Amino acid sequence: MWGLSLIDTFLPLWIIICMVGGVLIGYYVPSVETVLDAAQFAEVSLPIAIGLLVMMYPVFCRIKYEELGTLFKGRFMRGQILFSLVVNWIIAPLFMVALAWATLPDLPEYRSGVILVGVARCIAMVLIWNKLAGGNEEFCAVMVAVNSLLQIVLYGPLSYFYVVIVGKGTTFEIDMWVICRSVLIYMGIPLLAGFLTRLLLRRYEWYHKRLVPALGKLSLLALLYVIVVMFALQGREIVDDIVNVLRAAVPLIIYFVAVFMGVLAWCIATKVPYDITVPQCFTAASNNFELAIAVAVGTYGVKSKEALAATIGPLVEVPMLLLLVYVIKHVRGRWYTSEEPIQSNSEKGDGGESGSLQ
Repeated sequence: MWGLSLIDTFLPLWIIICMVGGVLIGYYVPSVETVLDAAQFAEVSLPIAIGLLVMMYPVFCRIKYEELGTLFKGRFMRGQILFSLVVNWIIAPLFMVALAWATLPDLPEYRSGVILVGVARCIAMVLIWNKLAGGNEEFCAVMVAVNSLLQIVLYGPLSYFYVVIVGKGTTFEIDMWVICRSVLIYMGIPLLAGFLTRLLLRRYEWYHKRLVPALGKLSLLALLYVIVVMFALQGREIVDDIVNVLRAAVPLIIYFVAVFMGVLAWCIATKVPYDITVPQCFTAASNNFELAIAVAVGTYGVKSKEALAATIGPLVEVPMLLLLVYVIKHVRGRWYTSEEPIQSNSEKGDGGESGSLQ
């Protein structure tokens, strides 16, 4: 994967080290929170925002934009898009609301924060998990783009409905610009940069053989950097309020596993090719924590329990979805052959993985 064998081979170990190291730094060096959070970009710590942008840019450099027009002409692919939208915007948010109420009935603030995470559909890190698992990058990119556009329209009304009306939380107003800004920053900037890079350089052989692998190394390093910063920022809160933090993590863990495995089971039962199954599973199970944190901070305040619950989202999501990368790759070896996918997901020589059901 991306020619960075040392990190690829021991990625779970590096992530665990980064998580533990981040918590220890945040707890024993209290000033680090002030330093890291001193500058913010769209209600998100500037170091995290920079890390996310650096992490996403290489993924968008790999996508074959020139083939997107032919990828979704068939009825099968249109059906896959429809299925993804139903899961992302109807089933998954409802499931998170049910879990939040079932596990946090006496913690309304944490419950509201968890619901804000559940309603926000992922537009960033899903591309990383999809790449690590060998999924179809073009299909994943299109679903990320569609979810980004729908997020602008649906996140505000759905959040209000689930948090205030269904969840009986405190009435609040969501600034639509916060949602649009999140999409423009974490989807728009790396997408535009990656598209222009590929448009200008894809004719050159060194772009595919040297630049793309080099950028891939940078992407994984940025992922590890983001993990350290996220856990450092919340290290003291995690330790000081460990009981409620662990309780808030329960619905998130159940959500990630149940939604992922449910979609995976459906894909296997309906004989969806592996390279399409991967983005289906990860787009359904992932969440846009950048948006959830921004809305929670803007609505309730940076020190609120709602904001802390929203921040717990990525702290749980990162290790859980990394684990699910290995789960689905194991499933690939058990249920899929090495036949050609519906659409190749990488340039020749990039080492993409694919397969069809046995």
